[in-house]
Amino acid sequence: MITIIGFTLVPVGFQNLGGGSAAVKSFGAPANLAIGFLTIVIILAINAFAKGFVKSIAILLGILIASFIAGAFGMVSLTPVAQASWFHLPQIFYFGVPKYNGSAIVTMMLVSLTTMIESTGVYFALSDVTGQKITEDDMKRGYRAEGIAAILGGIFNTFPYSTFSQNVGVSRMSGVKTRKPVYYAAFLLLALGLLPKAGALATVIPTPVLGGAMIVMFGMVGVQGIQILQKADLNKNSNLLVASMSIGLGLGVTVYPQIFQHLATEAQIILGNGVVVCSLAAVILNLIFNWQDFKKPVQSKIKNNPRTADPIMNEN
Repeated sequence: MITIIGFTLVPVGFQNLGGGSAAVKSFGAPANLAIGFLTIVIILAINAFAKGFVKSIAILLGILIASFIAGAFGMVSLTPVAQASWFHLPQIFYFGVPKYNGSAIVTMMLVSLTTMIESTGVYFALSDVTGQKITEDDMKRGYRAEGIAAILGGIFNTFPYSTFSQNVGVSRMSGVKTRKPVYYAAFLLLALGLLPKAGALATVIPTPVLGGAMIVMFGMVGVQGIQILQKADLNKNSNLLVASMSIGLGLGVTVYPQIFQHLATEAQIILGNGVVVCSLAAVILNLIFNWQDFKKPVQSKIKNNPRTADPIMNEN
C-alpha cells in the first residue's frame, strides 16, 4: 500500500512540474521544467551539505528559494495577495445547509472508506519512519480524527480531509518524529486561516515549484514502502506473487482508471483508486496463497495452552 501511495502520486508531481494541466500549450515549457528541476536540485543540495535545523526544512527552503527565483523571471503574480482582505471569519454553511440525499450519502461513504484505506498505508508508513509500533487504538484514533475533520470540512465549506501521503516524505527528510511541531503547525495554520492575504500568498507559489517538491516527497514515500517490503520473505514465491500482482494492479488502475468506465458509479469510485485495488488484491491474494500461515499462530497457542494439554479438557 505504501509503495503504491508513493509511486501513483509521482505522476501528479510530474504533471505539476510541467505546469499543471497537460491540455494547455505551455505544459512542459522550458521555463516550467527549469524551475521545477531547480527546486529538486535545491532540496537535494540542502540535504547533502546542510546540517541541523536547516537540513530539516530542506523542502520548505527549496520551495521558497525556487519561488523567489521564479518571481525574478516573472513567473509569480502577487495580484491575488493585493486583492485579498487582511482579516476574514469563515461563514458556516456558506454553500447551503445540509439536506438529505441518499445517493450523495452513499457516494461520500464510499469516498470516505477509500480515503481511510489510503490513510491506513500512511499510518503504517509513519510507524516505520518514527520507529513506533502502531496499535489498534492508534488506528481507531486516526480514523476517528479523519471523520471529525471531514465533518468540520463540510461545516466550514471545504473538502473532506484525509491524511497527506507527502507528509510521510516530509517527516522522513526533516527527521521530525514527535507531535509537538505538529501542534505548533496546527495553531499556526488556524491563525493563518483567518488572514486571507496569507492564504493568497500560498497560492502564488508556481505550480512547477510544487511539482518538484512533490516528486521528492512522493518518491520518498514509495521507497519507504520498498524498505518495508524487504522485511517480508520475497524469496518465497507466494509472497513475490502477492507483492507483484498487488503493485501491478494498483499501478495499472492508476494509469488507466477508465477501464472501469462501463461499471456503476459506485464501483468506479472504489475500483478506480489504485491504492484501494492494491490493498484489496494484497489481502485477497495473501489469504489465498498463505492461508496455511494464518493457521500457525492459532495452532501454536492451542499447543502451548496448559488447559489443552488435559485430555479431559480437550474432550470437553
